Amino acid sequence: MEVLPLVALVAVSAAVAGLARWTPVPAPLLLVAAGLLAAYVPGVPSYALDPHIVLPLLLPPLLYTAGVDSSYLDLRANIRPVALLSVGYVLFATLAVGYVAYLVVPGLSLPVALVLGAVIAPPDAVAATAIARKLGLPNRITTILQGESLVNDATAITAYKVALAAAVGVSAGWAGGIAEFLLASVGGVGVGLLLMVPIHHLRTRLREPLLQNTLSLLIPFVAYAAAERVHASGVLAVVVVALYLGHRNWQVDFATRLQETAVWKMVAFILESVVFALIGLQLPVVLKGLGEYEGPDAVWYALVVFLAVVVARFVWVFPATFLPRVLSERVRRREPETNWKAPVIVGWAGMRGVVSLAIAFSVPMTVPHRNLILFLTFTTVIGTLVVQGLTLPPLIRVLRLPRRDAQAETLAEAQAQSEASRAADERLEELLAEPENALPPPLADRLRMVLERRRNAVWERLGEVNPVTGESADDVYRRLAGEMIEAEREVFVSLRDRRRIDDEMLRALLRRLDLEEAAAYREDSA
Repeated sequence: MEVLPLVALVAVSAAVAGLARWTPVPAPLLLVAAGLLAAYVPGVPSYALDPHIVLPLLLPPLLYTAGVDSSYLDLRANIRPVALLSVGYVLFATLAVGYVAYLVVPGLSLPVALVLGAVIAPPDAVAATAIARKLGLPNRITTILQGESLVNDATAITAYKVALAAAVGVSAGWAGGIAEFLLASVGGVGVGLLLMVPIHHLRTRLREPLLQNTLSLLIPFVAYAAAERVHASGVLAVVVVALYLGHRNWQVDFATRLQETAVWKMVAFILESVVFALIGLQLPVVLKGLGEYEGPDAVWYALVVFLAVVVARFVWVFPATFLPRVLSERVRRREPETNWKAPVIVGWAGMRGVVSLAIAFSVPMTVPHRNLILFLTFTTVIGTLVVQGLTLPPLIRVLRLPRRDAQAETLAEAQAQSEASRAADERLEELLAEPENALPPPLADRLRMVLERRRNAVWERLGEVNPVTGESADDVYRRLAGEMIEAEREVFVSLRDRRRIDDEMLRALLRRLDLEEAAAYREDSA
């Protein structure tokens, strides 16, 4: 791909994703719609998905950032539903959707139909995370959807390889397929376990934030490539490393964490935007090679496969939710009570995405009905993103699912901060009592004031609001602090413009103000 079209793709995708923040439509849906429209705008180049780029270059960083942001403890607490969806459901969907396609499409052999089933079996990691983040789903549902989407790509890719081998006549049978699945899964986890400790050790030993962040950007590609090198699952290797590093991120120095958060937010924003735009832009490529299946027959096949995908998920989700609770007292004791609403949301949140399309594009040209596989994958991806993505928010409102209890979360945060501040206060007094730590009283009082400010900030969010502005006392404090910092900033710039200070000194002073402003303002967006 030439440089200019690539730059234009990134720029326009980012602009559309930014525009989505001002609309009620989730960014993935707006980006897909923009891609569909742009595909037929004169002068827009062809952006055909290359699986050799998407799978090894786009998938690892997207999985890594999702894994680092996930909670290892929450995933461990929900390992049963996550495993049932990420492994059990993907295999079930491969068989169910493949068999439906085999029955409906004349001339489609069962192995080729199973290739199609494996391609469209996994819900998309990016779509699930983006939609869940936008809708503010309950914690447990969000954890289950994110956990499923982190692992299911590995299951689907392995199932695809087994089905493809059968389709081209080189299958080693069921025993060979199971052996390949075990090699990919156990091997991928094993590679991740081997890499995670040395990588974390290196991260904690590096003291230069730029070097640490360079390492951070390389980690997902190293983990993916190392696993694929031994024919294991690169997806699982990346996920294992990401979960471990995210769980131990507190052991990395603060400068690296601040910079790393900003870097990965930018990377994830750009990649997610480009990925969903690319989905829409595939329409001309898909339609061009449809051949004998053009017309009403193709539409009928697409509708049947889409319905099979939707129905198969519900057929799996409801028994997987309730049967273990009926059969096992341990499950009833360890997991919270649930009702029919949660599986309805999980069942309807099975959007497909770019991984399915990338796998479909990787189907060899020699496989019969390859163009039909590509077309049905595209229509299923678009159908799930548009139909389910657009209807999921009103469905959640109709079902009246409990939202996250902001008051309870703030109270828990305040209590945690109170305990931490008490420990810090005791440590400060111990240090100040030692002769080598003697400080002038104003500086010692400043340390106490900073500690007191942190202790009170969270409690203030629970207090009464300003009757004029509707702000809490903490909101007013941060707004006034921002105005004061802005006044200082303007003076520094004025002094630079009058050549009283140079640019190097201006940058140092502005960085100090930036750090103070970052400390004063609490981040509210995920």
